[in-house]
Amino acid sequence: MAVAKKKKEKKSVYEGNVYIQATFNNTIITVTDLNGNAISWASSGGMGFRGAKKSTPFAAQSVTEVAVQKALNVGLREVHVYVKGPGVGRESAIRQLGALGLKVKSINDVTPIPHNGCRPSKARRI
Repeated sequence: MAVAKKKKEKKSVYEGNVYIQATFNNTIITVTDLNGNAISWASSGGMGFRGAKKSTPFAAQSVTEVAVQKALNVGLREVHVYVKGPGVGRESAIRQLGALGLKVKSINDVTPIPHNGCRPSKARRI
């Protein structure tokens, strides 16, 4: 007895969120729908950048391009951007979103800032 396979319907998302995590060592871009379900993601380490090159603005730009291209295939047009972290890839990643034809509706900085919580680590000696 043959069981008929259900045809998987293609997901269509018009508006979504882009999460940019820019640390000192890496840049990770995640594209989600408004509910937070991931559509696509990419990181500079996964793109083949190694060492100090992972945290450059160029790497962030390349990563954004890869993550957004996958999302554009699903129909994404408008995004809310959430930026987290102190990395140098923040600005170039946001600029690249606009250059790829996405309408940026809002930009929020969600970098966690302690309200004098934990004791800071010992100062670096160079």
